[in-house]
Amino acid sequence: MNDTMPMAASSNRIMLGPLVAAIDQGTSSTRFLVFNAKTAELLSHHQVEIKQSFPKEGWVEEDPKEILQSVYECMDRTCEKLTQLNIDVSNIKAVGVTNQRETTLVWDKQTGEPLYNAIVWLDLRTQSTVERLINKTPGKNKNHLKDKTGLPISTYFSAVKLRWLMDNVEKVHEAVLSHRAMFGTVDSWLIWCLTGGKNGGVHCTDVTNASRTMLFNIHTMDWDPELCIYFDIPMGILPKVRSSSEIYGLMKSGPLTGVPISGCLGDQSAALVGQMCFKDGQAKNTYGTGCFLLKNPVMSDHGLLTTVAYKLGRDKPACYALEGSVAIAGAVVRWLKDNLGIIQTSTELEKLAADVGTSYGCYFVPAFSGLYAPYWEPSARGIICGLTQFTNRSHLAFAALEAVCFQTREILDAMNQDSGINLSQLQVDGGMTSNRLLMQLQADILCIPVVKPSMPETTALGAAMAAGAAEGVSVWSLNPEDLTEVTSEKFEPQINPEESELRYARWKKAVQRAMNWETIEPVNSGNGQKLA
Repeated sequence: MNDTMPMAASSNRIMLGPLVAAIDQGTSSTRFLVFNAKTAELLSHHQVEIKQSFPKEGWVEEDPKEILQSVYECMDRTCEKLTQLNIDVSNIKAVGVTNQRETTLVWDKQTGEPLYNAIVWLDLRTQSTVERLINKTPGKNKNHLKDKTGLPISTYFSAVKLRWLMDNVEKVHEAVLSHRAMFGTVDSWLIWCLTGGKNGGVHCTDVTNASRTMLFNIHTMDWDPELCIYFDIPMGILPKVRSSSEIYGLMKSGPLTGVPISGCLGDQSAALVGQMCFKDGQAKNTYGTGCFLLKNPVMSDHGLLTTVAYKLGRDKPACYALEGSVAIAGAVVRWLKDNLGIIQTSTELEKLAADVGTSYGCYFVPAFSGLYAPYWEPSARGIICGLTQFTNRSHLAFAALEAVCFQTREILDAMNQDSGINLSQLQVDGGMTSNRLLMQLQADILCIPVVKPSMPETTALGAAMAAGAAEGVSVWSLNPEDLTEVTSEKFEPQINPEESELRYARWKKAVQRAMNWETIEPVNSGNGQKLA
């Protein structure tokens, strides 16, 4: 019997068929994952945490070189793991990239060096830039550019971050003037570096990432000269916009040298593909650092963004999505752990909350950096209300989980109103979906079933699918009949709708209390003294 063992192992190795890898570069970590293109099975992965720095209050930065290094480290480690599993790394036929969106980088194309740290999507330093821009619009309207971009003028998007860099960082200003500067979101930086960097690297982005910059016209599907004039940004520093599924270039170093990079999607779009949302009116919610919920297209009257969902091939049509962004989801857990110290691990949060099974009338609005959809209220700040002598940390833990669910409900309500389609269930993914109490709470608060795939890595899967389906790679079919049926778990609502509505109404009351906190105009204290 033993004699045949090595034979079995090697024949298994041959039978795997083509593999596709995904780089998943998120806000708090980088991962590299390898999937079987025929079965969508995850074979191996590696993860490296990314350090965030907070030089001033509201500022959030990351080191572009650390991000790139983390990608190389994850690739190397994963390839080592595959070799240990007796899987031939040369079976990897393509690499897809998915990334935290809006995070903004500028680098020198001659030296390949970043000219400043990456400014992360939730950074608030551009608040005054945004106010200045809104004030120069007719009627001081934050939706002035929405018809072209699908977005409100907000600190969130790349154009205002790029404007800040050009106004405030001498090295960036000089590089722009001397035509050495390159701008990109994280996908562009990674693809440029991986395809050769200063030695012939490809400077490109895909339609989904481009649609989050405020410089991209979602109707013409290209950079818009008028938007660039509005933000005073030279078009020469922008990457070329490509579809989400085509060969951009080849890997120039490391264990995967010569393998095409052929998929690129912003993280939320990648999750939409990974959740197989290819039909009108399907929606998913990713609980990561930030919850996003997408549906295929409409201009919103209820504070949602209209964004490009994907364009899976050069000659394929673009699909759009309505999206609601809750700025803080996983960050609530981190805040309870790192700032308050009431939990040591995120799993402890579920246990604490389950101990009481109620928030006992305590509501927690985690507007740490303002409120995003559907309010777009940057002046809001976090608030915990409804406290009594009876309230303890378990109630607070429960209120924190409820907050995530209430925010998702607000976005779903807006989507239903905008699209006229009432969702019959919600597909979910992301790190927080391992919290079973949260999933049950979400079903209870939405009054519809919540469906969670048993393979939680849908974002990376989406990037791998786009890469494997690209023309010239063609190892992954996106035809509905070829897609493998995903096994999933369903959480049905367990409380009566009246109680659910009552709790939701209380939440809305708490949100109103959090509004208009951080205002710029001085407040009169009532005794003639001005309070800043």
